[in-house]
Amino acid sequence: MLFSTFLESVVKIKHLELSGEDSHAKMSPPYRLDLAEKMKAKSKTARQAGVMALFYPNTKDETTLVLILRNTYKGVHSAQVGFPGGKYEDDDNNDLMLTAIRETEEEIGVAKEDFEVLKRMSPIYIPPSNFMVHPFIGISEKSLIFSKQDEEVDAIIEVKLRDFLCDTNVLTARVPTSFNVEADVPAFKLNGHIVWGATAMMLGEIKDLLKQVL
Repeated sequence: MLFSTFLESVVKIKHLELSGEDSHAKMSPPYRLDLAEKMKAKSKTARQAGVMALFYPNTKDETTLVLILRNTYKGVHSAQVGFPGGKYEDDDNNDLMLTAIRETEEEIGVAKEDFEVLKRMSPIYIPPSNFMVHPFIGISEKSLIFSKQDEEVDAIIEVKLRDFLCDTNVLTARVPTSFNVEADVPAFKLNGHIVWGATAMMLGEIKDLLKQVL
């Protein structure tokens, strides 16, 4: 989809209600509800994080979404695909949107002046890392040049909107979980990468929202 066409329609999402858990459930790993219930008490003191789903035109004016492949490290989200974003810091002034904006600049080099935050999406709790993640949709009206943070980001992944919205790119994948066992989970296959877990759940809500206006 040409970005000019996308831009005319996407502003309508400002006035739409979020589907939250209904959308999240479609892409939820089968064990997630049990794990979240076990972590219910701990979740009340979860660390907070903000992430950005940033849409922009590529050099051919095709609507594109940027994701990142995280570096391999000793942690539950090692080598996984996610949104640019990260944990809340005191300088964010109790505003998770500022967290998402700051982390977007730090991780992929896109300054806050280069995009607008269009909508706040439903937060999602991640039991393995005890984070409550707050996603936002951002829009840049110009093509972007990325500069990745090498300490955190292995690769920047530019996904065309048409591939993201295509239902054939939703599948069931067998993945290694944080419990050292493999499980069959719903996932997106985007640019050859399997995207699952909390990122897939957030993408699911964004997809459901966009399909109402596009």
